[in-house]
Amino acid sequence: MTRRGLLLASAATLLSPRASALAGPRKPNIIVIYADDLGYGDVGCYGSKTIQTPNLDRLAARGTRFVNAYSTSATCTPSRYSLLTGDYAWRASGTQILPGDAPAIIRPGRFTLPSMLKQAGYATGVVGKWHLGLGDGKVDWNGEIAPGPLDIGFDYGFYMPATLDRVPTVLIENRRVVNLDPADPIRVDYKAKVGDEPTGFDNPDLLKFRGDPEHSNTIHNGISRIGYMTGGKAARWTDEDLTDVLLGKAVEFVTARKGAPFFLYFAMNEPHVPRAPHPRFVGKSGMGPRGDTIVQLDWTVGELVRKLEELGVADDTMIVFSSDNGPILFDGYEDQAVEKAGDHRMAGPYRSGKYAIYEGGTRVPMIVTWPGNARAGHVSQAMLSHVDLLASLAGLVGQPLPADQAVDSFDLRAAFLGQSEKGRDHVVQDTKLMVTTGTTVASSGARILALRAGDWKFIRGSVEPHEFHGNQIGTLPRHQLYNLARDPGERDDVAAKVPDRTRQMAAWLDKIERDGRSRR
Repeated sequence: MTRRGLLLASAATLLSPRASALAGPRKPNIIVIYADDLGYGDVGCYGSKTIQTPNLDRLAARGTRFVNAYSTSATCTPSRYSLLTGDYAWRASGTQILPGDAPAIIRPGRFTLPSMLKQAGYATGVVGKWHLGLGDGKVDWNGEIAPGPLDIGFDYGFYMPATLDRVPTVLIENRRVVNLDPADPIRVDYKAKVGDEPTGFDNPDLLKFRGDPEHSNTIHNGISRIGYMTGGKAARWTDEDLTDVLLGKAVEFVTARKGAPFFLYFAMNEPHVPRAPHPRFVGKSGMGPRGDTIVQLDWTVGELVRKLEELGVADDTMIVFSSDNGPILFDGYEDQAVEKAGDHRMAGPYRSGKYAIYEGGTRVPMIVTWPGNARAGHVSQAMLSHVDLLASLAGLVGQPLPADQAVDSFDLRAAFLGQSEKGRDHVVQDTKLMVTTGTTVASSGARILALRAGDWKFIRGSVEPHEFHGNQIGTLPRHQLYNLARDPGERDDVAAKVPDRTRQMAAWLDKIERDGRSRR
């Protein structure tokens, strides 16, 4: 009998399968698979007719698929912050998209998803993209790197510091750069060039594909990045091989810990830029590198699930699959994503995508499986946010939440398992206005907030209309109001026609912001 079966055998004789799944503290293995810039419409079971995702479709058939699931933000760093802390990222300073040398924004001692699960007896690990800062402001890439994941609840980490398109292009295991040659020390700078390595500005002939001005600094593996780097040549990743390396580490983690409860945060890179899929996936989507990396992502998920089955722990494992924010075609590199998109609707019926306060920016695919517990083959209408994962998993494993932590995280475990259609009554969405200034990209500091409640979506008035990298942000100097049931594409602004509701939702959002918490 499996470990889960031993834990539940007595309860199962008294309770129905649905009731027993919520009966008390539970210790399934937990894997959160977080894609990067994957859109609602990029997945077959969410309506994609162009990109084939058989493994994700199979995952959905075995579990519950959500059509009203949200990342908290339309960009990656704040979404990841909210996922791990249970707080809306806009409540904290410094939670915009971070450079590769930023200090850690989740500080040691903070109550987090991994620290909570560690208290519940879990082995905890992170593999993949970090992008939440490291160190205290000046990282020594050649020594011990701290604080980082190991200081906020993870027992093990194998991760990239920031993003694929930012230096340093190295991997860190626990607290040290992997394969670093002490005779070739790493230096990183985001303001001035270091060393004499070629850049995309000066050597476009060395590039696999061109980058825009922000993505034209140090070249590595034929791709110019954001920021300057020198040294660490033996430690640098090869983009085409990186997914296989990360999958290998994820498999090592679950294999080594299969005999006791484990939590793995598997933060994948696809389909974030630069898109350089392994040769075995090139051309598989017919949509160029962006589509090919989604096919690669789907394969990777399938391989991880197959490993769980091989290890005999698939039935003991809860998998949560989602994306950190909405999709984008052009995001700094000329990789033909725009030209080859054709009729593909990367955000499904929703407007815009990454960077946007519109639904396409934060409404994302989400699938939850746990054989015998998460409802199989179910499509849930429940409204959920990634910020709720902490409280929901705490409830599942019987851990209390400190009153002053995870202040925006609701315990919606029944909804996460597809056993209830009652989710949130509201969710706050956010983005931060991004502005290109010459060769750099930076936040303007303007935080854009929206509130969804039921069928209604309110966008707070902010600034004149903006777009970034081809995606409309959704800003206006006045409030906007949309009825998503009638107008999922947010084209018919009814704020002036329904002024009482507009005022009510504006006041509600003001209160959520002013109160400093939304969890009651």
